[in-house]
Amino acid sequence: MDLVFHDGPEHATLKPLTWTRPVADLRIGILTIAEKWSRHLAATTFSFSSPDYLQKKFPQQAGDLHVRGGVLPNPSLVEAVRALQPGQRLMANDQWLAHRNGEELVAFHDDVHLLQYPEQIFAWNGVELEADYILLTSGRTSAPLSSTNTLIGDRIFLEPGAKVEAAILNTTTGPIYIAAHAEIMEGSIVRGGLALGEYSQLKLGTKIYGPTTVGPHSKVGGEVNNSVIWGYSNKGHDGFLGHAVLGQWCNLGADTNNSNLKNNYDEVKRWSYGSRRFERTGMQFCGLIMGDHSKCAINTMFNTGTVVGVHCNIYGAGFPRNFVADFTWGGPQGTMEYALAKALSTASRVMERRGIALDAIESDILSAIFVQTAEFRGGTALAR
Repeated sequence: MDLVFHDGPEHATLKPLTWTRPVADLRIGILTIAEKWSRHLAATTFSFSSPDYLQKKFPQQAGDLHVRGGVLPNPSLVEAVRALQPGQRLMANDQWLAHRNGEELVAFHDDVHLLQYPEQIFAWNGVELEADYILLTSGRTSAPLSSTNTLIGDRIFLEPGAKVEAAILNTTTGPIYIAAHAEIMEGSIVRGGLALGEYSQLKLGTKIYGPTTVGPHSKVGGEVNNSVIWGYSNKGHDGFLGHAVLGQWCNLGADTNNSNLKNNYDEVKRWSYGSRRFERTGMQFCGLIMGDHSKCAINTMFNTGTVVGVHCNIYGAGFPRNFVADFTWGGPQGTMEYALAKALSTASRVMERRGIALDAIESDILSAIFVQTAEFRGGTALAR
């Protein structure tokens, strides 16, 4: 079976996270959405139907089953998708979920989670982490856990090469999944659920409140609560990250903190690229949403519901604005446009440290985003 994942209107409302990827490439739980469906349906290949500027990195191929990129699988939905016949299209109310190259409508009446807004990623992460844990570990045996650890409960799975020493691990509130060659260092305290991706680290004395996901090749320290980090990103030092989503190639300086609750306990608003205004989230807890390649200096303070675009470099005393436009350099004392050539040069050095080259395809994507986001920078004349 060959799958094709299609971006719907949610590609706009999930920005800045989807500036750099199709919706189905977002990580929630342990796996990306595309990886979940591929495993559930035993797909041979999968590809993406996404905006033109992303197509060279995420090319669309022919497929016999088409799935809405933001739709999260569950048992009844997977069964309904499997049952689709050629020419049929699965619908939930007025939203299409999947089709086999046709327009004969088939109604789906059970619950559907359609990912549309960034804050849903951390809000739904617990349910998805639980489902992915079962999907990945069913019928398998965990690698052994060192006797130096204190384990509460028994829902923990270590892939080969995972290393955990002298940590406190509580699985009664959610499972703990530690991928191949990941490491939890001494003195760390984890209250599940937790997904720790391949080659990622929890540094000495890290405190994790689940449900939290750390994607591959990331380093995390300090205190983290109900957050999702896509991968190749670092929060390596003390400081608090809560009810947050970080993209790829991000770095938070030492003692960076985000607020996830307003002092008056009011509902949090969050900038929307789709409506070009601040929108209500319906949530009392909502922290930081940060796009790919963004960085912040030591002691940075983010207010509740802050959205940071792609390729920002944030520094300075005080709170940055609640929306920091893509390719912005500066902070509370003033901002300017982050010149594209300098942004690409930084990205090249950052990626090179992980043995990955900034190739022409990636450069073209970032260049396209730079042009498309000019309106949000307000025509800033200065460039860094």
